[in-house]
Parts: sequence; structure tokens; C-alpha cells
Amino acid sequence: MNVLPNVLKTPLSMNERKLLKIVRQHGDIPRHKIVEHMDITAQAIGQIVRKLDQYQLLTHHKAVKVGVGQPPKPLSINPDGAFSVGIKIGRRHTDVLLVDLLGVVRDRYSIAYEFPIAHDLLNKIKEHLTRIQEKQAHEQKMLIGVGVATPFSMGGWSKLLGLSDAEANEWNALDVAAAIQNMTTAPVKLAKDTVAACIAELLNGQRAARQNFLYLYVDTFVGGSVVAQGRLLESAHGNVGAVASLPTALQSDRKQLLGEASLWELEQRFGVVSLEPLAAYGEEALDAQHIAQTDAWLMNASRALAFAIVSGTAFLDTDTVVIDGSMATRLLQKLIAKTNEALSTFNWEGLWPPQVIQGVVGSDAGALGGALMPLHEYFYA
Repeated sequence: MNVLPNVLKTPLSMNERKLLKIVRQHGDIPRHKIVEHMDITAQAIGQIVRKLDQYQLLTHHKAVKVGVGQPPKPLSINPDGAFSVGIKIGRRHTDVLLVDLLGVVRDRYSIAYEFPIAHDLLNKIKEHLTRIQEKQAHEQKMLIGVGVATPFSMGGWSKLLGLSDAEANEWNALDVAAAIQNMTTAPVKLAKDTVAACIAELLNGQRAARQNFLYLYVDTFVGGSVVAQGRLLESAHGNVGAVASLPTALQSDRKQLLGEASLWELEQRFGVVSLEPLAAYGEEALDAQHIAQTDAWLMNASRALAFAIVSGTAFLDTDTVVIDGSMATRLLQKLIAKTNEALSTFNWEGLWPPQVIQGVVGSDAGALGGALMPLHEYFYA
């Protein structure tokens, strides 16, 4: 399947991407307002709009009469102008999302498991991806790319997860990006799962509201990333914000944040008292049968997260911490409230305490961030 029309084989210019970004940020916006955001003439903007119209990336709305003179005709992004696929491979489930040019999820497939066997999961991903691509081709819709979000070490912490050496080694030897690329002619991009989740929060959640924040995502294992001046903070190994490995006690104890503030720990608490471990991800975690174990987890997890936040603040001097996760919304809200309580017990001498807020995106964050990567790079960056 040819996923890119010939007119889009050449990357868009900087001004073309800037105009699309402005229109996306403002929604319906008249052309004269775009001029105020770009250091070019109205004539040049008209030329850019005509070119983008060739690609069907913009929607022209009817003129709105306001006062005297010619009424402005607002522009908006055409959500059907391009699509991408986001795949989030996790330790408990995988999500495959079809996302439009506005970042709205149009289709989804989910695969649940206790822990994935690599070759089995790849076969299921191929099945769903093929279905999406066939539908896009039938409807003549452009698929711009595939973004894959996955932990850097799916086979890591194998003893903790109860994996066999064979299961761990298969993941450790697998080139995930190459395996997915063999399933599609669309270009494939790979990112760490929590980095992709942070991208979704930055582009679809906070947008221009917050340009500097520490991002924490509580999933099977807790993870994170960092946004500085509106961009992901880059690092030597692409592993910035790897809070899962953060020690929570003296190194001789060898405890890490993932052992205190991950949903995996809540799973273990449920399992010990013969409750369904995967209830950690749903509303059941707050019912009468589960609440005692959940409250105990909340106490430990909030203290560990508070420790991580104070440490991160000392290094980053950030004014905001965004916490999101793959749990039920009410449980996430309780976790944030408990974390704020724990933060009040620390010595903040010499530091400015950040505001801790709830993430906007939720459980779709990893897969949505994966889908947004090619869309953002091609159309908005």
C-alpha cells in the first residue's frame, strides 16, 4: 500500500508547519489572525494556504459577519487530512490506536495478558495493523506513519515479574522497530513508553499551558520524562526521567521506586489475599473487597513519589509535576492527594515546591503519544 501521496513525498516547509501548528492550537482562526502569529505577509500566508489546500490539510468555514468590512473566513485543521497509528506495548496490555490529524482516536484495539510472549504479541499486532491499513487504503486516507511506545527493557526485572529466562531473552534480543516495520510501508518511529506518554500530555494535554514539568506515569511499572521550555529534555541515552530506577532508600537496601509506586506492587498486594491482581487497573481497586490493600499501597506509593518529586525538584527546579497513569481516575486522584500530603512533610529549605497536577490524557497516553510522533514531526514541528 502506498501510504504517502506523491505531493507529500517532499517535507513541508518551516512556514507551512508553523501555520498548521497555529491553526491547530487556536482551532477555528481567520487568516488575518494567523498574520499576527507569523512574521510574513498576508500574501505569503495566502500562498501557503493554497499549497496546504492541495494536500487537503485545512478546512475552510463560512464567513462570520462581525462589524463592517469583509467578514473573515476561519480556517481549521482537516482531521481527515492525515492519520497515524500508535502502538503501546506494555507489560500487561498492548493498545493499537488509529489517530487523525487533530490527535483524536478514531479506532482502537486492545490486547490483554499477564505478560506478553514476544512472537505471539507481534502476530496479534500485525493482525490489527493490517486491518487498519486495509481500511485506510479502501477509504483512500493517508497513513503518515506508525509510532511505537515500549519500555526500553521489556525483558528487564524478569525475576520480579516471574519471567523465564527464555521469555526475557526473546524480548531482549528483539528489534521491536524492525519487527513492526516489516508489517507496514509507513515509516516506523520508536520511543520509550513513558516518553511517548509525555509527548501525548505535552501536545494533547498541557499544550501551551505549561512549558516546564516533571512527568510521572504510574503503570505496571512507574516511569517518567521531563519537559523543559516546551520540549522534551534530551539526554545521552534517551532515558531522561527514568524514575523507576530511582533509589528510595540507602543503596545497601537496593529498593527502587518501581517497587513502591508501581501498579505491579498493588497487583502483588491483591494476589497475597487471593484477589484478582489485574483489579489494580480498574474501579474494583476501590471497592469494599480491595480497599484495604489499595489504601496500604496508596500510603507507600505516595511517600515514594513524594521523595522522587523532591529529588527531581532539586535537580530540575521545575514548577509543575504532572502525574498520570493507567489506573481508574478516582484512584489516580487519591494518589495525587496522598502525594501532596506526603510532600508537606519534607524539608523544602532552599527549594520552591512545585504544583502537582493530574495528567489529562490517561490510559491512552503511551499509544496516543506514539501516534502523535509522526504527525507532529511531519506537520507541526
